[in-house]
Amino acid sequence: MRTQRDVEALLDELEHCIADDLEDQDLDFKQWDTSSRDKAVQKVVQMAVCMTNGGGGTVVYGVADKVKGRESAVLGVPLEIDVNMLKRAVYDKTDPHIMPVFEELHVPEGTGRVLIMQVHPGMPPHTDTKGGGTVRVGKDCQPLTGTMRRKIGVETGETDYTAEAIGRVDESLLSPVAMEALRTLAQRERAPEELLRRPDIELLDTLGLIRKGQLTRAAILLAGTEAALREHVPGHLWTFLQMQSDTVYGVREDRVSAIPISVQRIEDLLVPFNPITTVEQGMFHFEYRTWPEIAIREALMNAFCHLDLRIAGPVMVKLYSQRLEISNNGGFIAGIRENNILHHQPAARNPLLVDALVKLRLVNRTNLGVSRMYSAMLMEGKEPPVIREIGESVAVIFHQREINAVFRQFVAEESQSGRSLGVDQLLLLQYLLQHAEMDTGMGVSLCQRSEAETRELLARMEQQGYVEHGGSGRGAYWSIHPELYARLCTDGSAETRRRIDWDAAKMRVLSILMERAKRGEAGLTNQEIRQITRFDRNHAYRLMRELREENPQIQPPGRGKHARYEYLNA
Repeated sequence: MRTQRDVEALLDELEHCIADDLEDQDLDFKQWDTSSRDKAVQKVVQMAVCMTNGGGGTVVYGVADKVKGRESAVLGVPLEIDVNMLKRAVYDKTDPHIMPVFEELHVPEGTGRVLIMQVHPGMPPHTDTKGGGTVRVGKDCQPLTGTMRRKIGVETGETDYTAEAIGRVDESLLSPVAMEALRTLAQRERAPEELLRRPDIELLDTLGLIRKGQLTRAAILLAGTEAALREHVPGHLWTFLQMQSDTVYGVREDRVSAIPISVQRIEDLLVPFNPITTVEQGMFHFEYRTWPEIAIREALMNAFCHLDLRIAGPVMVKLYSQRLEISNNGGFIAGIRENNILHHQPAARNPLLVDALVKLRLVNRTNLGVSRMYSAMLMEGKEPPVIREIGESVAVIFHQREINAVFRQFVAEESQSGRSLGVDQLLLLQYLLQHAEMDTGMGVSLCQRSEAETRELLARMEQQGYVEHGGSGRGAYWSIHPELYARLCTDGSAETRRRIDWDAAKMRVLSILMERAKRGEAGLTNQEIRQITRFDRNHAYRLMRELREENPQIQPPGRGKHARYEYLNA
């Protein structure tokens, strides 16, 4: 939720954009309906329901969301509207009751005040007293349809399909092979030995997969036979396709098997297509696969854990010549999106199943799985996975790239020196190795963090000697430190990639213009100035405008891409 100070800052932004551009999952702006008090109050009730179902948020009343310019957009809320009356209206007209907090913010525009409604997350679904309701999805309030209500039930754990009992404990439903595979996978992740030594039934009971003497679907998913899975969890299956083109496949396998067997088998199928690269470092030889095993394991476990078992369709593994795709039915839940998945609070579609796997250390409750996938790829100098929501499914895509041995050695040496690089740092360094510079906004997008967090991160990286910054205000930018670039790349362009300081750039451009004029040569085009200074087009234009103001001898360039700035000798 946004504080009063946050809202004040956002109102200032209206000079440059409309309020609709500032809205987000937890923020909305609404113009107060002055034509009908009843309609205005009903809108407040509706927005309270929408926000609490969507995880809480802030609604600012008294701002037109399609108007640019603060004076025109901030219309305010009539002074006679009583905050206590709004609280009562929301409480009385919602089920279960919602109790928002209202704050007044005094402004010089309109009626002189706007109202800020803070809505805390509740236990959805909430509706009005007539049974109608919406839920916040992105910037919109979407109808609380049957499908949406089911999704909310999943997010709150009220409809955990894997927790449903299927009958009394019957060992004939359990596969010894699956139990052994489960123990093997857990041992690799260093699960407690005392836990893994327990007999099969006792182990499942300790994991919470047996309730009141009955097996749950989660138990069958982890240890069931194929027959038990087909009968009790018909939505669970997987398909492996080795694609020779977009429409033709070579190797294909379709299976119904317990999750640990499924993961092991898919990993085996990938081995022939996941070649090893050997990197020599002194006396040692290190082997790296195209797709790191830890990244594949995390992607497979995520797919099986978050599969919507009520929707018919397999966990799909498609291997193309240049990429690997792992997808599962069931879209994102609990506000998770493509642009926030790295640091969002974890949410489980199948809580009992996930809880059992957490105890076995096969998945992580703190959302480290996504970070591990990113880190495994980035530390080898490869692109991070692309995670996309496609309709009601989620796909994790790994692109095939060669290992960057120099970068991998750098990461290892930093770790040995006590400076382990996190996912955020790896993302920023990989971007800056491929791009001469970036602004803070790009860093925000890459790391999926707030601007303040990103600035703090970049400042720490500057202190560590990884990056350097230049410019100020909106013109601030970041680039990789030349010494680090020279260490990681051998193209000899460490210094030429570096943008020249503003005053130094002006002196260099002026000196070149004067020298060319003295020799009777043509001046400089905008493109040549950009090459000299490493500035972008807008910064180069601003630099030349300042330079012309300080030096009237510099003539404007005229029009066309070949137009030149000329220096006229007095």
